[in-house]
Amino acid sequence: MSVASTRSLLHTEALARRELLDVTSYDVELDLASDEATFRSVTTITFESRGGATFVDLKPVGLNGVRLDDRPLDPDLLSGGRLPLETTPGTHVLVVDAVMPFRNDGEGLHRSVDPADGRHYVYGMSFMDAAPTVFACFDQPDLKAPYTLRVRAPHDWVVVGNAPAALVDGGGQQPGTWELGPTQPLSTYFVTLVAGPYHVVRDEHDGIPLGLSSRQSLARHLDKDADELLTMTRQCFDEFHRLFGIRYPFGDYHQAFVPEFNAGAMENPGCVTFRDQLVFDTRVTRGKRILRATTVAHEMAHQWFGNITTPRWWDDLWLNESFAEYMGNRVTAEVTEYGDAWTHVSWSRRQWGLRADQRPSTHPVAGNGAEDALTALQNFDGISYAKGSSILRQLCTRLGDEVFLAGVVDHLDRHRFGNATMHDLVASWERAGAEDLSPVVGEWLRKAGPDVVRHDRERGLVLRHSPPAAPAERSHLFDVVALTPGGATTTPVTLTADETPAPPVAPGAAVVLDPHEESWAVYVPDGETVAALVDVLPGVADHRLRAGTWNNVKSGYAEGAIAPDAVVALAVAAFPAEDTEDTGRHTMPWLLGEVVPAAATGALERLHRAAVASLALQQPGSELQLSAYRAGIRTASDPATLRAWLQASPDGITLDDDLRWRLLTRLAVLGGTDRAELDAALAAAESSANRVHHTGATASLPTPEAKAYAWERFTGAVEVSNYELEAAGTGMWRGGQEHLTAEYVDRYVADLPGTAAVRSGWVLAVAATAFFPASHVDAATLERLRTLLAPGVLEPAVARRVADAVDDLERQLAVRAAYPVA
Repeated sequence: MSVASTRSLLHTEALARRELLDVTSYDVELDLASDEATFRSVTTITFESRGGATFVDLKPVGLNGVRLDDRPLDPDLLSGGRLPLETTPGTHVLVVDAVMPFRNDGEGLHRSVDPADGRHYVYGMSFMDAAPTVFACFDQPDLKAPYTLRVRAPHDWVVVGNAPAALVDGGGQQPGTWELGPTQPLSTYFVTLVAGPYHVVRDEHDGIPLGLSSRQSLARHLDKDADELLTMTRQCFDEFHRLFGIRYPFGDYHQAFVPEFNAGAMENPGCVTFRDQLVFDTRVTRGKRILRATTVAHEMAHQWFGNITTPRWWDDLWLNESFAEYMGNRVTAEVTEYGDAWTHVSWSRRQWGLRADQRPSTHPVAGNGAEDALTALQNFDGISYAKGSSILRQLCTRLGDEVFLAGVVDHLDRHRFGNATMHDLVASWERAGAEDLSPVVGEWLRKAGPDVVRHDRERGLVLRHSPPAAPAERSHLFDVVALTPGGATTTPVTLTADETPAPPVAPGAAVVLDPHEESWAVYVPDGETVAALVDVLPGVADHRLRAGTWNNVKSGYAEGAIAPDAVVALAVAAFPAEDTEDTGRHTMPWLLGEVVPAAATGALERLHRAAVASLALQQPGSELQLSAYRAGIRTASDPATLRAWLQASPDGITLDDDLRWRLLTRLAVLGGTDRAELDAALAAAESSANRVHHTGATASLPTPEAKAYAWERFTGAVEVSNYELEAAGTGMWRGGQEHLTAEYVDRYVADLPGTAAVRSGWVLAVAATAFFPASHVDAATLERLRTLLAPGVLEPAVARRVADAVDDLERQLAVRAAYPVA
């Protein structure tokens, strides 16, 4: 059975099954030592029924047998990932003996081979429709139960999971059997297993056993980072215990860094899994370290909000993610060495959330309309994280910590190891002393879309416009900062109407709205501000203010209110090296992906000169030097410059694998290297990370063969890991290579629907985004892509990703129409 052919659970079906069943326990036996492609899974489920028809979720590659109360069931009844059950009132025992697939897409039980040494590693990701490829289950968040796992594994493997693992059988060169549990009551999506020859670091804090693990090829790097990771873990535990007064209840706290993980991390009780790119084997910026710190704190926050008390259904996803986002950022800033965490959040998360909130797929923070589990997966977006976090932060400021936290504690105590809804949490806050919160629920949590706020300099007003599709009356309280060569003047403003008097500003001052991001809106600067920023922003030393100012500019650009050339002029004058990261949600990718292609000829060269000038000004070995150097690589248009940097790096820069592959990839884009050189570079230093780099660089070459190479991965003709698949898509659509990729626009339209037959879940939607023809910004491409949005053409999750990408394309075309290049 293909995983992609199964049905996703509807909310209505989950409600009916919850009315019928209570689950008493799961006992799961997994044999990981007999085969490298599949594993045997024997699941015993004890449950109570009120009597009636239901089904168990099951997605095997083979079914050895099924028994309900010692009565065999026909395996041929399995259809669409569901095995029907007829139950009478009372206690039942279901035993399912199945053969399950090891997967390579980051879901289910993922098995990977480390190219550095050939060792095999396994981890479980049961999240959102994936658990039934590991064990038979009633796969919905409100049917919690304790779990006991018995795992047969090769003799040199370590096994870690939701409860402490004990080796109860085996030894020497023979496979061993590990036993875990019983656990506290868990939702199915929390169940995990991390097994393999992992390198493990152990410690203890406040009676809680702590652990870290990684692949053996990353062992020395994990050992190097262990002190920082464990220190942050201790600090966060102490702060969460102080804030909530509820001790962590899940036994050990293990943090496993695992290969080819789709998300940043997953909050499995007792065994949190992280992508192992967060074990740093090359030099990284402070921004990346803050990202790791906030991720550690975010997943720990989930142990209370999500794991102790879990949403009943995915329409209340924000009860998990918004809360963990807010508390993770807050705790990181308050108790770790990363007191500037909110500045990093401003660079990395704000625009992610605002753009998501402006797209056709926008949804309310609460009550997000998740009709089925697979569709709900797409709501793990900037709205559920960044916007929801912003609203919680505002609410905490309004209520005060005492009431806010008292309500949270009441909520967790009332629903301990159970499930709850938004209304339960609001009731807890109101019991704790909050006033009527119905305006917050109605205007902020239940209505989609952001207000657009502008400064009308001529009329002396701040204007508020709510989304026409979801009119709202939201109040905003934030600072307005006027920037002049003499400094900054800050004035608080409260918006309770569509027109509010603005604080007076000096002629020529740059007016920045809500630079400290105390509210949630799209802030559009006026033309005089944009012009003034070129002169005043270079003199602003406050990195938080600079980040907020750039977010005003990004929002203004997205609204079509700022010309591309004006943005380039600002970037040249005040080069944003302080946004030290350059992954997808940050400033440099935005400048290079959206602004430069729409600007006048020579924009890229101007940015390159600005990056090189910034590089020369920075302290050797500093974060800002590394940031400027990376930007210099990305903006270089002369292969000779890149070759020179490959031979000799600037003082303070060490040419590690990450920088070497950045240089090679840019050379590939420019046609300054070939497949042979890229293959030789990989052979010289084989690793999982370098294999991904190699895939992206190879797909970036300006040759028909390179584009065919990438496309084979998209269609599934060549099977690769999830990371390599995404890298191939990134390399496929390079600006300046449109003559090579033009034919693939039609092929994307033709081939995308068929990808649902070769992949599923998270990776299905990620591939649709990675291979979207973003470099073809023209009306003909837009019209071709719109045909994919007709009803029934695409899986709902893929259709949503394509609709969002089409909206981005429409915005870029609108900017180019408004500001044509002469």
